[in-house]
Amino acid sequence: MKFFLTITLCSVVELTCINPYTFPTFYADLYSCQIDGYKKSVEKIQEIGSEDINRFGIYAKFSCKLMNTT
Repeated sequence: MKFFLTITLCSVVELTCINPYTFPTFYADLYSCQIDGYKKSVEKIQEIGSEDINRFGIYAKFSCKLMNTT
C-alpha cells in the first residue's frame, strides 16, 4: 500500500482554510506518513511564526490517504 500526505492550514479568526497541499512523496505505510505529517506541520507553523499564528489563529491539519492503485 502507498499513502500520500496532505496538509491544510486554517484560521479560526477568518473561519477559512487554504487549499490543501499534497506532497509529491509517497509513503510505504500509514505510520511513516503520519510521522512525517506531524513533522511537516510543525515546520510550517514555525515557518509562519508565532506572531501570525497568534494573530490569525492559524492551525495545521493533515491527512494520510491511501493511494488508489486501480
